[in-house]
Amino acid sequence: MGKTKMKKKGLMIWCMAMGLLASFVTAHVHGEKQSPMAAAAHFRKIKVFEASLVQRDSVVPVSSSSLVSPSPSQEASHPRVYHVTSYGADPTGKTDSTDALLEAMSAAFQGQTQGFLMEGIANLGGPRIDLQGGHYLISRPLRFPAAGAGNLMIHGGTLKASDDFPPDGYLIDLSSSSSSSEAQQSNETSVNAELASSTSYNYEYITIKDILLDSNYRGGAISVINSLRTSIDNCYITHFTTNGIQVRQGHETYIRNSFLGQHITAGGDPGERNFSGTAITLDGNDNAVTDVVIFSAATGVMISGQANVLSGVHLYNKATGFGGTGIYLKLPGLAQTRIVNCYLDYTGIVAEDPVQLLVSNSFFLGDAYIVLKSVNGVANGVNIVDNMFSGSGHGVEIVQLDQSKGNFKDIDQVFVDRNNVKGMKLKATVAKGTAQGNGTSWTVDFNGVLLFPNQIRHVQYTLSTSSGGFPNHVLRNSSDNRVVIESNVAIPASVFITVNQVLVQS
Repeated sequence: MGKTKMKKKGLMIWCMAMGLLASFVTAHVHGEKQSPMAAAAHFRKIKVFEASLVQRDSVVPVSSSSLVSPSPSQEASHPRVYHVTSYGADPTGKTDSTDALLEAMSAAFQGQTQGFLMEGIANLGGPRIDLQGGHYLISRPLRFPAAGAGNLMIHGGTLKASDDFPPDGYLIDLSSSSSSSEAQQSNETSVNAELASSTSYNYEYITIKDILLDSNYRGGAISVINSLRTSIDNCYITHFTTNGIQVRQGHETYIRNSFLGQHITAGGDPGERNFSGTAITLDGNDNAVTDVVIFSAATGVMISGQANVLSGVHLYNKATGFGGTGIYLKLPGLAQTRIVNCYLDYTGIVAEDPVQLLVSNSFFLGDAYIVLKSVNGVANGVNIVDNMFSGSGHGVEIVQLDQSKGNFKDIDQVFVDRNNVKGMKLKATVAKGTAQGNGTSWTVDFNGVLLFPNQIRHVQYTLSTSSGGFPNHVLRNSSDNRVVIESNVAIPASVFITVNQVLVQS
């Protein structure tokens, strides 16, 4: 509600209260006799009426006592917004708020459920744990009291790890590894006992939103383990040493509109060579990272799960020249990853044995490039198309092969083409060339352009001569990425050749 509306509302309340007061004064002036007790009762009515009007436009304060085991009538009359300061959390960040935050999280789990989401996942109904814009110091990970629940939000504040926070922990930990012991200590209700029942997923539809998470160089920020449809939205994650966000197993974690960096910088940091950690690890399937900035880390995004998508991601975490990697695809033989509309800023992409990989409509700046790394020598279904590459003019190839562990030998449906290049060296799987001369042989060397060595699968050529007659001519050789055309008689001719390193299907 805007300030003008709030002023009008307050004025209306004041006028209505004054109206009631005026009725009392008028009655007294006109000679109606009222005892002191009656007058006091009248004033009390005015106060009650005024308070009721104010409460209609405000969130009902939440106390720990009213949320331990609310009745159905309480559920209907009280909004389920859990203000963490009501549980003793210190919004100044001067004292440890871990126990208070865990108590608020436990209270959110103890409310009346609204049926189920996935089988075994109780619907909590959408309670919100409100950090109230405070700054909270925590000394151990924030874990829910039990697995098997969903439809809950944590939002609106700052969480910072204390100096004794466990170095392998995460500020918010969506796992159930220690839930059972904590639940026993808190004497969980029958509802929590139901939530702790076995399920294929730990949690569903958990939203983490509008939070700054400062790991204080003590571990990571958010860990999502075997959970379903988790949303991490508008978060600022910094000072991690392991992972900013870790996703393991589970399904459909969406990370969007967020900023991640081990060190707070805007590029050109003098300590960039020492950046470590990974901003986002996706060790699960069907996740999405959209409209995210990763500004410092040794690795921007590490992917070892299938069917993930990155869109609108700006990575300048650590320059390739300093040993950094923007996106690392570590699932040899089954990438199934789409990287579209991204900005690789001085840091590139590494893909191990890529199978079904799309890199499209992205911008590579500062000699950033793509590496296809051979593990078992497989590259299949790779499309690197319609990208822009901009470099320093030092001849850096836009797509490179790392065959230190063996050559690529199983190559199929690899298409690298339609990329525009400035200040770097073009590499592709499709190329065109021409040769002119007077003789019986014409040769075009495509090694400067073609990606794979000795890998021409298809040749198409045209021989044009002004000598008259129709000499016989033939494709004599295409090995070592060199195409040789020969004729049976010496003639002045021009030869136009198109080659493809992927077998063209008829």
